[in-house]
Amino acid sequence: MSSLSVEALGAAADAVEAHLPTLVEDKVASRLFAQDPTLWGPEAESESAIRLSWTGLHRTSRPLVGEISALREELTSRGVHRIALCGMGGSSLAPEVICATAGVDLVVVDSSDPDMVRACVHDDLAGTAVVVSSKSGSTVETDSQRRIFIQAFQDAGIDPTERIIIVTDPGSAMDTQSRADGYRVINADPNVGGRYSALTAFGLVPSGLAGIDVGALLDEAEVVADLLAEDDPANPGLRLGAAMAGTEPLRDKLILTDRGTPIVGFADWAEQLIAESTGKEGTGVLPVVVGRAGAAPAVAGAPDATVVALTAEDDEETASEQVPSQINVAGTLGAQLLLWEVATAVAGRLLGINPFDQPDVESAKSAARDLMDNPSGGTEDALGTDGAVEIRTAGTALELGEASTSLEGSVDALLAQLDPDRGYLAVMVYLDRLAHADLESVRGTLETRLGRPVTFGWGPRFLHSTGQFHKGGPETGIYLQVTGAPVQDVPVPGKEFTLGTFIAAQAAGDAQVLADKGRPVLRLHLTEQEAGLAQLREVLGRS
Repeated sequence: MSSLSVEALGAAADAVEAHLPTLVEDKVASRLFAQDPTLWGPEAESESAIRLSWTGLHRTSRPLVGEISALREELTSRGVHRIALCGMGGSSLAPEVICATAGVDLVVVDSSDPDMVRACVHDDLAGTAVVVSSKSGSTVETDSQRRIFIQAFQDAGIDPTERIIIVTDPGSAMDTQSRADGYRVINADPNVGGRYSALTAFGLVPSGLAGIDVGALLDEAEVVADLLAEDDPANPGLRLGAAMAGTEPLRDKLILTDRGTPIVGFADWAEQLIAESTGKEGTGVLPVVVGRAGAAPAVAGAPDATVVALTAEDDEETASEQVPSQINVAGTLGAQLLLWEVATAVAGRLLGINPFDQPDVESAKSAARDLMDNPSGGTEDALGTDGAVEIRTAGTALELGEASTSLEGSVDALLAQLDPDRGYLAVMVYLDRLAHADLESVRGTLETRLGRPVTFGWGPRFLHSTGQFHKGGPETGIYLQVTGAPVQDVPVPGKEFTLGTFIAAQAAGDAQVLADKGRPVLRLHLTEQEAGLAQLREVLGRS
């Protein structure tokens, strides 16, 4: 019995009808599960040849189940009752969803914000074990978090090799050095990309150590694997992929709504998978996470939008919603992880792009590294100051003029650049996402005000997600960046930089790459966080 349901309505149903016969005739599903690298054209072949093992993880990840269980017992015997995860993007988003759905605590340290990292490190350190996850073994955020935890354990008289578990690809720099230093290392499948790694060691190790039954999660995926591999019109992966990327003209805003799904935070995981996989070569599908509140009516009904209703199984209420294009999706967590991976790979084929690379993520990282080497390059003078907020732009796509001395005026000037038919606003906040989670509420207010999609991303987390779409997707976005002076900076042991200087370079580097591509960027820096946030909430919350 299938534990998946995909129902397409309106324009999404038309897309399924238009593309499904060809997808079936071309045997896309069976070729995908046979790991055929030719599905996305010659230019993508070399990359896809080493990125398709995710189709068989419901079988190949089984040996991890016993290993994780034994390790959890060992850690528990040492007094560990709190698991922290250091990782970015695909290394952290899947475990976050898996644990939240089961109501299991997991501390996700996916930031270089000094205040957030410091709080995560020093809360109940004596009862904490840490999973450090990096596919490449060279992710600067993750390496910095690792160094800070090591120092904290040492300062507390705790042997860090007994509390830190490394998850990385075999042969990475982190793999080699960690083994030499005496740390326990668990290797992930190297033929799986980060955003497709939910059912590899990256998703399963931190989840299992936190208390999740990861064997049951693999069972849920296995139940639907044969269905998703069938060249059949009923294949929900083919249907979802066609509905996502096959509308004509392309509805490139995918509005992800929570309509009773028991899976907590699933849209955040899907956001990274879809945006980073499809947002390139001037095309792509932008996921817009709107949660239970739903999208503004003008957005949900827009000609460039498809609404995805994430529902509970056997929930028929969403079928009555009247929007021009809608997809209702239900299923267990393990089944949906595999479903959306298949659908995104299918969407890549329909869009004519390589769903396994992320060229503009690398460009932002490179710009940040350059600014770390030359910090003065990212510290241009503020155009103006309004209370506790310094106002800057990046590039020439946004000219503020007299508005540069006013927070409200500068925001209005940015919003005036929005394309009323195809545009979107991206709000990008480089602050402590745990301490300031309520700031996300401005997304809905701005969306209602503009009548256009608004995304909200915490930096640097979103750089591994929608950051790819911002720079590689269509030139329809405007960008509001918020940074802030940390309450207390944190040095990175063994490095010449602090987390404060690093996150500032990440923000400046991202703005620079956006500006180089002609995107309008407004940069707001809070010189004092509490006062600056009060100003920001007032201006952005204005209807």
